[in-house]
Amino acid sequence: MSTEIANLYSSVSIYPPSAKSMTVCYGFVCRRREILEFTAGDRHALTQLMAAGQASAAAERAAVRKAVVWFDRRMGPIIGTNKRVAKADFRHLDDRHNYDCWDTTRNTTSLLLVLQEWRLLKHHAIGNPRYRGNALLLQTPHNTAILIDRRTRVEWVVDPWTRGYSQPPDVMTAQQWVKED
Repeated sequence: MSTEIANLYSSVSIYPPSAKSMTVCYGFVCRRREILEFTAGDRHALTQLMAAGQASAAAERAAVRKAVVWFDRRMGPIIGTNKRVAKADFRHLDDRHNYDCWDTTRNTTSLLLVLQEWRLLKHHAIGNPRYRGNALLLQTPHNTAILIDRRTRVEWVVDPWTRGYSQPPDVMTAQQWVKED
């Protein structure tokens, strides 16, 4: 695990994910937490979703999108994020039901690390989180999880923060993502 990824966990005093569990952060910068203990059913569901991605890197990214939606649906009713909105931040005054981009970066990276631990990622490695934001261009600060295509070395973002509950995350090249608002 890289220093940057390890810092996602140490900066909020939680343990990195394991093959058995992960800390789910919400409430803006992990002020609220819930442990997701993976069941045999969870592992089966994720294995089935990821099996559809074995043919190519593009198919694997599509499968990862579905795995992130699975995570959202799995945890939303438990922690109340089934009421979450896209691009939530402190201005929404509803930390009980939302993730900020730090939470989604941490949770998505954790889910990807679990998929990697279960050997369900064939075409991608997990990269360091990426950051964008330029106040001079009226671009708000934001960060996200990264997949790296093993063959091409292209970085791909997996960004659920820009979408509401149960909607597929943005998946695009990091090069394109840094230009988005």
